[in-house]
Amino acid sequence: MSDTVIVGRRKTAVARVVLRAGNGKFTVNGRALEEAFPMKIHQDDIKNPFLVAEVEGKYDVLVNVRGGGISGQAEAIRLAISKALSGENAELRPALKKEGFLRRDPRMVERKKYGRPKARKRFQFSKR
Repeated sequence: MSDTVIVGRRKTAVARVVLRAGNGKFTVNGRALEEAFPMKIHQDDIKNPFLVAEVEGKYDVLVNVRGGGISGQAEAIRLAISKALSGENAELRPALKKEGFLRRDPRMVERKKYGRPKARKRFQFSKR
């Protein structure tokens, strides 16, 4: 398996992932997965592609993630891992696609508009 860097994005988070044949060790920005993502829901989110593809414990994962918040980073990593797995073995693609792991979530924060305090919120109306 070559050390190809696969990119996953979510909101403003960008994750670069390298999969290597190994025993299931996760390294996120030089730290262990449990240290980088203390909440179990985020850890499960990241590990889900391996469970769906039924290849847990067969790959070591090196992750470099920047930007966004914890949830956005976790979903960006999930997308990158899913892309890497489907690129490695085309037979895994339908299972990953069915779970929605290969879809880049397009939702972004709407920009602030002039004459308003936020994107859509308006200043308090005063009749007099």
